[in-house]
Amino acid sequence: MVDASDLLLLAEQIAREAGELARRRRDEGVRIAATKSALADIVTEADREVETLIRARLAAARPGDGFLGEESGAERGSTEITWVVDPIDGTVNYAYGIPHYAVSIAAVAGDPDPELWSAQAGVVFAPVTGDLFRAARGSGAWLGADRLAVSRPTDAGALLATGFGYDPATHAGDLERVRTVMPLARDLRRAGAASLDLAYVAAGRLDGYFERGLAPWDHAAGALLVEEAGGVVGGAPGGRPGRQMTIAAGPDLYAALDAAIYR
Repeated sequence: MVDASDLLLLAEQIAREAGELARRRRDEGVRIAATKSALADIVTEADREVETLIRARLAAARPGDGFLGEESGAERGSTEITWVVDPIDGTVNYAYGIPHYAVSIAAVAGDPDPELWSAQAGVVFAPVTGDLFRAARGSGAWLGADRLAVSRPTDAGALLATGFGYDPATHAGDLERVRTVMPLARDLRRAGAASLDLAYVAAGRLDGYFERGLAPWDHAAGALLVEEAGGVVGGAPGGRPGRQMTIAAGPDLYAALDAAIYR
């Protein structure tokens, strides 16, 4: 079995280099390369360049591993490990100059399917703030020297985060879901980078998070952070975070969010 701490160290090193490249390209100016699932869902040239760098560094260090990236797709490896990568999570923020974006890198074991894999190491790095959230399975979640722990909401209610898909046809359902959970909330945040929302739940900066439509690279690293910080991550399909739903929070709030969303 691969040592998760070794995977984590590699992920940290590459995330820092990739984040610096993303920050530098943002300072130089952003070119939109393409749209994805909807006109509002963009890809920048920097997304592609940063993912190419990450993939090259991983291939040099661990040539047998698989890879699943937002921009370049999936490739099975000959080892048990697959790297799941979002080179710039929060691309619309990035393109608009909003400094809330991150590099997300996770190493998962087993079948490279979020319903089946076991995340071993994960890093979410925010280049602008310098925050590097990291976790290895069984070793806790950390930010610098501080071990992270999910929060317990007060009587004022939970500070929640969510996101909305780019397809206008999904907005009515997303807004109705917000309405159903607001009785649990003191307030709601919609910041635009799922990996950071999950990292903030792990750090206690948010009490809980829910969103429909996440891809595997959106939650692979962040979900491990929440779990290693004592939280619960689930959703659908299969009770795991996925396209249909992702929910993350401390145990009590998780149960309340799950009940509200699926009532």
